Amino acid sequence: MSDLPFQYAISQSVDKDTRYHPHAYEFVRDALHVAAKIFCEGKEDKHVTGQEVLEGVRQHALAEYGPMAFTILAEWGLHRGEDVGNIVYNLIGTGYFGRNDGDSLEDFAGGFTFETALTEPFMPASQRLKA
Repeated sequence: MSDLPFQYAISQSVDKDTRYHPHAYEFVRDALHVAAKIFCEGKEDKHVTGQEVLEGVRQHALAEYGPMAFTILAEWGLHRGEDVGNIVYNLIGTGYFGRNDGDSLEDFAGGFTFETALTEPFMPASQRLKA
């Protein structure tokens, strides 16, 4: 990360890409910290993969917003992993986040379906998908 103030990085990003609400940038930054805590605890290298960031998104959204997680993230423009990747890469473009060789936007593709992952934990057991 750089010394660039985060609010300035958000402003630059939103000016170039209007698809995402400024709160989405704050949420993704916080979810990245959650992912680093989960996957890099005790490690010198705090780099997380795109799929690890998505797990941070899932866990952070459920913890912060509970049954409203899917609705709130959708309101901010976050519908799938690629949206999270776009935000990360927008922040990389400002110089706020860095990246490793081999990282790519495609690292955020696939994973879980936001609607299922963020609503199913709050459904009655009889209505949840069977794994």
